Amino acid sequence: MTTSYNKNVAQAQSQKTRNVVEEFNALDTDAKLAWLYFVYEKMGDTITPAAPSAAEPELAPMLVGDYLQLSDEEQLEIMRDIVKCKDTVYSRAYGALKENNQLFIWYVWAEAMGDTVVGMPDNYESTEAINDLLAQIEEIDFEGQISILRTIAGEMGYSDVKPIATQAETGKTSSL
Repeated sequence: MTTSYNKNVAQAQSQKTRNVVEEFNALDTDAKLAWLYFVYEKMGDTITPAAPSAAEPELAPMLVGDYLQLSDEEQLEIMRDIVKCKDTVYSRAYGALKENNQLFIWYVWAEAMGDTVVGMPDNYESTEAINDLLAQIEEIDFEGQISILRTIAGEMGYSDVKPIATQAETGKTSSL
C-alpha cells in the first residue's frame, strides 16, 4: 500500500482508464517494466509527458542518486521489487513518495536506460498484450493518460502506512 492515497479509490476514473490499469495489472512483472519503458520512450510523441517539474527529486536521493551507482542486476531486481510491492529498502523508499515523485523516478530511470540504468535486452520482443495496452493509452487524452500513470505508479512500492479511518468507518468523532 502506498502512503499517498487510498488504493481503494483509483485515480483512473473513466471506464476506459480503469480498463487500461486492470490490463496493466494483469501483466507479469517484466512485462509491466517493458510497458513502462515503451510508454516513456513515446513520451512527448503520442504519450503526454508527466511534468518532471511537478516532482521533488530531493525527496528520493536513494532512488535517483544511489540507484544509478548499482549494477544492472541490482537495478533490475529493485525495479521488480517495486512492481511486486515487496518489503525492501528501495521499495519502501518508493512507496513513501507521492505519485508525482513516483512518476519522476520512472522518468529518470527511463531517460537513463542503456546508460546508467539497465537497458532493455537487445533480443527483447514485445508481446501482443504490451502492444495492445500501449495502443490503448496512446488513444486516451492527456488527463486520462496522467490518471492511468498516477494510478499505476501509486500502486507500486511498499508502505505499511495505512489510510486513516474516516468518521463514517469508525463511528467516532475526532478529538482535539
